[in-house]
Amino acid sequence: MTFAAATRLLMRRPRAIFLNSARLDYDGALNFGRLAELTDLTLNDVDAITNPDEIANLVNTSLAEIVITKEMVIPPSAIEKFEPGVVRLMCEAGTGYNNIPISLARSRGIDVVNVPTYSTESVAHMVITYVMNFSAAMFHQARMLRDGDRGNFVVFRHPIYEITGKRLGLIGGSGTIGTAVIDVALPLGMEVSISSRSGRLPPGHKYEDHPRVKVVPLDELLMTSDYVSVNCPLNDQTRHSIGSREIRLMKPTAFLINTARGAIINEGELIQCMKENVIAGAGLDTQEVEPPRPDSELWELDNVFLTPHIGWRRIETRQRLVDMTTDNIESFINGSMRNVVN
Repeated sequence: MTFAAATRLLMRRPRAIFLNSARLDYDGALNFGRLAELTDLTLNDVDAITNPDEIANLVNTSLAEIVITKEMVIPPSAIEKFEPGVVRLMCEAGTGYNNIPISLARSRGIDVVNVPTYSTESVAHMVITYVMNFSAAMFHQARMLRDGDRGNFVVFRHPIYEITGKRLGLIGGSGTIGTAVIDVALPLGMEVSISSRSGRLPPGHKYEDHPRVKVVPLDELLMTSDYVSVNCPLNDQTRHSIGSREIRLMKPTAFLINTARGAIINEGELIQCMKENVIAGAGLDTQEVEPPRPDSELWELDNVFLTPHIGWRRIETRQRLVDMTTDNIESFINGSMRNVVN
């Protein structure tokens, strides 16, 4: 943004529209006060819009200079219909920004920003929640009781394990969330493996010399881990990178956990592996389509456990996201951009 444009923004409140604010504020519990003071704000109280023409019409009729979204796909055809030169900033209220065609936005003079660290601990705790539930067969037991089966109170029928000494494999574990997972896993007595093409952690990483943290090739991680957690971003290299070949390398007693992006796992191949009981279970807080289609076999598999992408949904996490999105917009207005991804 030029100095002249920044000066104009400082002289008035820019118009902003949150295209799907209900995706974030589904319970009406969040405070948008500071954002509303900073901008002329419109909250569009829906979870998602799929029609490109509707997206473009909302943006154009609001004369919005700032467009905010939460995990909503913005098709290229929608951006192409934005009035030229009006929209200056698109804010992804979240970490992943694969839902926005960032190169196209840049070609039209639109900066795109995200919020990379708002849910770090919450998502990390979600990984550990899955680990602890799997270790004690909590999901299976709750399902039995729901179905009226109290047999475990007579003869216990599920394998359960201590966590101490078990190996947690982190795919993409050298990043912020992976590091936060390690922060919790080590005090529980777990061993940690991290997959890395370079064979080492980034220089200065807090766990680069820790005796219970090691960097290994992906195949070795899959073959030796008791729990495998997906923590990498979704991009052209990682899309469907975990499929039948990778799952079949895992121990039959191991569990697969995904709190990152659903499309990193090839769901069709995962479903087939779970039908064959290749591994003990899978915990998916993210799915390729959220929610899965009504006829998806994921709903019916006894060894697959789904949660509705709750890693980011804790109320404190969502409020932090609103506040950090506001910080991004304030920096934009002041002419000092932050968290630009394009």
